[in-house]
This record gives sequence, structure tokens and C-alpha cells, in this order.
Amino acid sequence: MAKDYYQLLGVSKDATPEQIKDAYRKLAFKYHPDRNKEDPAAAEKMKQINEAYAVLSDRAKRKEYDTYRESYGSFASQKFRESYSDEDIFKGSDINQILEEMSKAFGFRNFDEIFKEFYGSKYQTFVFRSPGFFGRGFILYGSFLNNFLKHRLENAFGIKYAERGRDFYDFLFLNPKQAQQGGKVEYIRQKWGKSQRIIVKVPPNIKSGQKIRLKGLGGRGKGGGEAGDLYLEVIIRVPLLQKITKFFRQKPFR
Repeated sequence: MAKDYYQLLGVSKDATPEQIKDAYRKLAFKYHPDRNKEDPAAAEKMKQINEAYAVLSDRAKRKEYDTYRESYGSFASQKFRESYSDEDIFKGSDINQILEEMSKAFGFRNFDEIFKEFYGSKYQTFVFRSPGFFGRGFILYGSFLNNFLKHRLENAFGIKYAERGRDFYDFLFLNPKQAQQGGKVEYIRQKWGKSQRIIVKVPPNIKSGQKIRLKGLGGRGKGGGEAGDLYLEVIIRVPLLQKITKFFRQKPFR
């Protein structure tokens, strides 16, 4: 059965380029073969929406397809394919960039592997739009890239990413007896101008500089992500009287 490119993407004939791209992103995520490994029909659907997006996202190809559509109706794509090979259809498309974004954000296979699976060795002759964001070839690295992609994909797919909360750090002051014997010690936490009493379990024979981890007492997670942890660095404080006594024992008066 002949396919209508607009119907495949679920957009109207008057859809803007942004609406076409958003529709493709959502469908590509839905039918991506890495999410539908047991469903061969999903892979075929993915191929169809790839073709539809490549045509409708290109101004000249879309205009020509619309002309066929007016004359041939639902058989427009069939007539269009008589003049365009796969190589012609994907030439200049940014579909490679969109699928690479998904690969980085969701851990899917990279764009090359997907297209080789779909189109075989002839894929090597395809020429896509050069990589780069905003059409200027910017290269983003590290966490900035990850956050940038997450922001774009959250908007495109309506998916909220689970992000772990930040870890917090503070000091826990102990006297020598507490450090040697261990046990439960009270720690007063100041948060947002309020005091919170926390009972900390101290292992015996702990040393200054060692850290105690309090799981889940750090910053709040986002999008359902787990909370961060609170790390307390132990500082052993010798009482003043004990310091004075030790001083005079070491340095007696003459």
C-alpha cells in the first residue's frame, strides 16, 4: 500500500519545519530498533518515517512531493520514488545528527550501525548534512554536551531525565573517647536556616580525616532521581584540659 509522508509523521500539510522535526523525533524514539528488538515491524516503521522526514524536511523535495500529491493523491510517494533513490532522498538530511543525539542520550547504537542495518552497503554512498549544532559546526564536550542533549531531548520527547542529587560535605567533631569506642553521636545539621538533629553511627577506632557516609541525606534528585549523600569528615578534638596536661607532662618546668 502506498504511504503518505505527512500521515506517516502525523502532521498536516501546513506543518512547519519545527513541527515536522519534533514529530520525527518522537516517532524515531518510539520505533527505534534498539527499543523494539523483538518487533521487526517497528524497524520497517522506522525506515518509513526516516524516508518521510528526509523528504519533508527538505524544502525542494517537499515542494516536489506536494506537487505529486496533488496529482496522484495517496500514490504520491510511489511516483516520487520513481525519480529519487535512497541516496537522493537522504542527501543533505540532518537525520544523522538527530539519531546521534539519541545514541548519546539513551545509549542506543550509533547512527552508522542503524543505517547499515536498514540500507546495507549502499548506505556508504549517502551524503548527510555535516555535523554541528545550530548549523555552525560547534563541538560540545563532556557534561555540557550531556546537559545540552538532555535539555533538547526533554523538550522533543517530553521525557524527564532522572538526575541524582548533589552530595553534601560537612565535619563531625568527636572527642577521643567517642572516636575510640564508637557508637551513636548526635550531629546537628543546618539546612535552609533550620536545624536538623541526626544520630550518626560511628565505628570504633575511627581516625581524623576519615569520612562517614549518610546515604540519601544530600541534595534532592530531579525527575525521580535518587537523593545525593552527606559525607561527614571526622575531626577528633582533644579537650583543652587534656591538652594542657599533656603539654606540662612533655615540657616540665625547671
